Amino acid sequence: MKRLLITGAAGALGRAMRARVADLAEVVRLSDIADLGTAAPHEEIISCDLGDAAAVDRLVEGCDAILHLGGISVEDKFSKILNANLLGLYNLYEAARAHGQPRILFASSNHTVGFYRQDEPVAADAPMRPDGLYGVSKCFGEALARMYFEKFGQETALVRIGSCTEKPTNHRMLSTWMSYDDFAALIACVFRAPMLGCPVVWGISDNDSRWWDNGHAAYLGWRPRDNAERFRAELEVSPGRPEASSPLAVYQGGMFTRDPIFTEE
Repeated sequence: MKRLLITGAAGALGRAMRARVADLAEVVRLSDIADLGTAAPHEEIISCDLGDAAAVDRLVEGCDAILHLGGISVEDKFSKILNANLLGLYNLYEAARAHGQPRILFASSNHTVGFYRQDEPVAADAPMRPDGLYGVSKCFGEALARMYFEKFGQETALVRIGSCTEKPTNHRMLSTWMSYDDFAALIACVFRAPMLGCPVVWGISDNDSRWWDNGHAAYLGWRPRDNAERFRAELEVSPGRPEASSPLAVYQGGMFTRDPIFTEE
């Protein structure tokens, strides 16, 4: 492709993907409200608040694909989530509709189903059970993407990211972890697939203890290679197994199920 847009490029995932997906396009357009440093020869850097519709329209113009990592990624006050995750996403889809409908990978979250217990199988089409306002915003995002697909044919991969970090840091992540390299491979499959549609894809590596199955999305050709199991012995020592009653051991969303509603001050 000619130009790939990465929103939220200054965040942890954006920084990790910046070099890993550079070969997917001739030009990588990076965007965030935070500092992105100096652009490499193949990069463009554009500061953009997702809540600004006109700015988002200019951001999307000329792009062939969008890796949408932007927005609030933790539980927070509703006003912050509203601007970035709801209004911002609407602005992005309207901009995509105006500029040729570039394919989108939407970074959704396991927190759309966080109140399922860890011993409950959850299919991709199971009812959502969000564990907080952040999870609710991702439910909204998936619904919005589905509507744009049904109404306009806008293709989007709804990637419910488990825990995408350098390595798992607690026992729950033995099930939810996705390595940076596996995520980069998924991104390549999404943007290279002859046909995408609007599938839900569980964003996890090939973990022995995984809760979710991606058989329905096998047509994308993604075959994750990493496995959190190799970190089990290390995690058994530190931080160790959580108490049986801890949200980390009970719910798929872990500690997010215990977060309060953060009110405006």
